[in-house]
Amino acid sequence: MHFVQCGNPGAKTVIFLHGGGLSTWNFRDEAEMLQGRFHVLLPILDGHHGSDHKFTSIEENAARMIRYIDSRFQGKVFLIAGLSLGGQVLVEMLSQRNNICEFAMIESTLALPTKATAMLVRPVFSLCYPLVKKRWYAKLQCKALHIRDSLFEDYFRDSSQIKKDDMIAFLKANAAYTVKGSLSHCCAKTLILVGGKEREIMKKSAKLLRETIQRSVLEEIPGYYHGDFSLNHPQEFSRKLLDWISDRTQ
Repeated sequence: MHFVQCGNPGAKTVIFLHGGGLSTWNFRDEAEMLQGRFHVLLPILDGHHGSDHKFTSIEENAARMIRYIDSRFQGKVFLIAGLSLGGQVLVEMLSQRNNICEFAMIESTLALPTKATAMLVRPVFSLCYPLVKKRWYAKLQCKALHIRDSLFEDYFRDSSQIKKDDMIAFLKANAAYTVKGSLSHCCAKTLILVGGKEREIMKKSAKLLRETIQRSVLEEIPGYYHGDFSLNHPQEFSRKLLDWISDRTQ
C-alpha cells in the first residue's frame, strides 16, 4: 500500500482513511496538527489515484490494511479514523479484527445498504464518467460535496485520475455495504460522528453503529454536512480527537 506519513515513527500510530473519490489530503491538515504528538499514516485506498491496487471490495481493502498493521505494528495501532468509504473500511477492519486499534473515529459512514442506488451506479456513472475530467464539473461536485475551495485543485487532480471501473466498483461497494455481526465484538473505544444536515439514512446508520459497537458514543454535529467535519474543520476535528482520547485515558 502507498502511504503519506509524518511525525515521530517511535510515537503512537494514528491512521486516517480518506473518503471515496478523495485522497490523503482529506486528513492532511489534521496530520500536520497532530504530527508533533503521533506517528501519522495516511493510506491511499484501493482504486484511488496513487494506489498500488485496484478496488475489489471494502472487505479486501480492510484485510490489506490489517495485514499491513500486522507486518509493521505487531497487529495493533493506537487510533484509526475514517470518513465515508474510509469509515466503512474502518468498520470492516473492526469486524475482522476486534482489537486492531485502541480508539476509533467513524465519520459520516453508511451502514445500511441502499440496493437501488447500488444497481444504478454502473448505468448512471457510465454516462457521466467523461465529465470527471472537466474542471467545471469538478467544481460542481466540490460544491455539492461541500468541499472547501482550498481543496479544489487536490480534488480535481485526484478524482480525474481514478479509472472508470475503480470508481464504479467503490461507489457500488459503498452503497451496498452491510455491517457484519462480528462488529458487536469490537473492543475499540469508538466515537461515531454524523452531521446534523446529513441524509436521514446516514443518521440511521450512525445509530445502528452505536447500537452494534458496545464501547461507542454517537455525536451528531449540528449544522454540518456529509464529511464536513474532517474536510472543512480540521482544527475542530483534531481537538475532538485529542479530547476523545484524553477523556478515556484519565
